[in-house]
Amino acid sequence: MTNPQQKPKSVTVSIVSHRQQGLILPLLEQLQRLCGAQVEKIVVTVNVPELDLISSKAWTTPIEIVTNANSQGFGANHNAAFLRCATPWFLVLNPDVRLETDVLSLLLASTSPRLGLTAPRVREPGNLKPEPHRDLLTPWEILRRRRGGYQPPAHPAWVPGLFMLFRSEAFRHIQGFDRRFFMYGEDFDICARLELSGWELEVREDVQVVHEAQRDSHRSRKHLYWHISSLARVWLSKAFWRYRSLRN
Repeated sequence: MTNPQQKPKSVTVSIVSHRQQGLILPLLEQLQRLCGAQVEKIVVTVNVPELDLISSKAWTTPIEIVTNANSQGFGANHNAAFLRCATPWFLVLNPDVRLETDVLSLLLASTSPRLGLTAPRVREPGNLKPEPHRDLLTPWEILRRRRGGYQPPAHPAWVPGLFMLFRSEAFRHIQGFDRRFFMYGEDFDICARLELSGWELEVREDVQVVHEAQRDSHRSRKHLYWHISSLARVWLSKAFWRYRSLRN
């Protein structure tokens, strides 16, 4: 029987697996143990066939496994998971993120009505300093950040897709991710379209998660091709040029 005084859970989580269930298992345990008060359901999309390691375990948080007949892109998978979301907030989460605290309660403790996307600071294992904020994604910015003396912006122009907590109303308003991006670039694009539509983006300086980065584009020609082609698609889009004008 449901306790009538129990606060409704407010977050549906979407995680996509590319033969990564072994990587996902500790994340599911952390979500259950640390964020159970906020998570209504976790949708795990199996994008590439693999041995089911999740269903055999006992979970207190409901986990729904969706197995694709054909491999889909990042945005398409999370858009499909959003159709299973009935909560006010929708979390897009990478398998290689690690949680140390109840980040969801911290992020949702204070939100404005126009906040469409909130995220924590991100750091890599063994590094106490978080990754720098992301500036407007241009060819010149990519070159500058690889040189010494690069000064990141004080406020981010976008947040990476590894941890994106969307207000469901905002995600629905802009019709989610652009499916034309198969992988890479869709995180910048959705941040741009959110702000162009009047929603606010926030990164909480006092909340952190750890990213055990896989960096597939650094070691896979296929992923590198997707990365480069996605950047070209970003720079040819109307949203990019409108967002560039908005921020300049």
